[in-house]
Amino acid sequence: MGRTSKDKRDVYYRLAKENGWRARSAFKLLQLDEEFQLFQDVTRAVDLCAAPGSWSQVLSQKIGSQGSGHVVAVDLQAMAPLPGVLQIQGDITQLSTAKEIIQHFEGCPADLVVCDGAPDVTGLHDVDEYMQAQLLLAALNIATHVLKPGGCFVAKIFRGRDVTLIYSQLRVFFSSVLCAKPRSSRNSSIEAFAVCQGYDPPHGFLPDLTKPLLDHSYDPDFNQLDGPTRIIVPFVTCGDLSSYDSDRSYPLDLEDGSEYKYTPPTQPPISPPYQEACTLKKKGWLAKEIRPQDCPISTVDTLPQPLAAPQCHTLLASEVWKHMAQGPQCPPPSVPLSTPKSHGFWGQNSLPYLPIAIKIMGKTKYNE
Repeated sequence: MGRTSKDKRDVYYRLAKENGWRARSAFKLLQLDEEFQLFQDVTRAVDLCAAPGSWSQVLSQKIGSQGSGHVVAVDLQAMAPLPGVLQIQGDITQLSTAKEIIQHFEGCPADLVVCDGAPDVTGLHDVDEYMQAQLLLAALNIATHVLKPGGCFVAKIFRGRDVTLIYSQLRVFFSSVLCAKPRSSRNSSIEAFAVCQGYDPPHGFLPDLTKPLLDHSYDPDFNQLDGPTRIIVPFVTCGDLSSYDSDRSYPLDLEDGSEYKYTPPTQPPISPPYQEACTLKKKGWLAKEIRPQDCPISTVDTLPQPLAAPQCHTLLASEVWKHMAQGPQCPPPSVPLSTPKSHGFWGQNSLPYLPIAIKIMGKTKYNE
């Protein structure tokens, strides 16, 4: 049930697996191309913040199939290899990364630069919008090093309160700037894409990765440029209205009535940052909540008063396992315990209760 529930709730996630795409975001780039013909006459393309590689897949199939096309994918994280795609594991804010991109293109600039990167959202909209804006400007900054005049730049953007500042900065470098919302992008999300065409930097502009475009100290090259300070950018929806709605749940049997068959993801992540947390969770080594109401009455009565109180406490399982690995003869160490009021530690008078705490957690074996 768990594997099919997401297939019902997210039709583009299901279609991405069935069509061999690494992520549902591939449909976003395809729908943007249908609207703006992004791949027309493009032979050299750069995919920034590329992992897990769905946009690189699209670029490889649309551009690499021409024989003379070249695609470069850049990301801080490792990415599974893709045919026809050169991968660079590097930082887009470093000049060395820009030089490596140009080196792969044999000294020629790129025709198209795309960026579907996003920060780890916090849920605080103002913070998320600011972080996304900084990421977009970092992508724009490296694009000024590798993009040819007249080239195209596409990047994810969060439509927030101060988004017009980003639009005005993009208009300084491009003759056309549009805000596009693909059909596969959820309506409930503030995500959109800035489609910038006709790269035309101001006269005398010198790209410099050491000076972010949004830095107020960046006076010599950017703040003195003439141009609008506040503009209205057209908003364009991409994708036919008859296509699937990304916010709607669909039955598992979509069109031909054939029996649904679960399809695993095309490419699992390589060394994701959450891998360690998943491993600890499978082994039961993450912090667990101890609720006295879930314990036998006799056990609760033998616990210290703070633990026996009808509140939620957290015992760090890693400390328990350290003690268990040393064997039953080893004296138990002081175990960190967080309380609802403050974070403290069990004192020495609580050490005899460690085996009881281990029993509550369901870890009763000392020989592991």
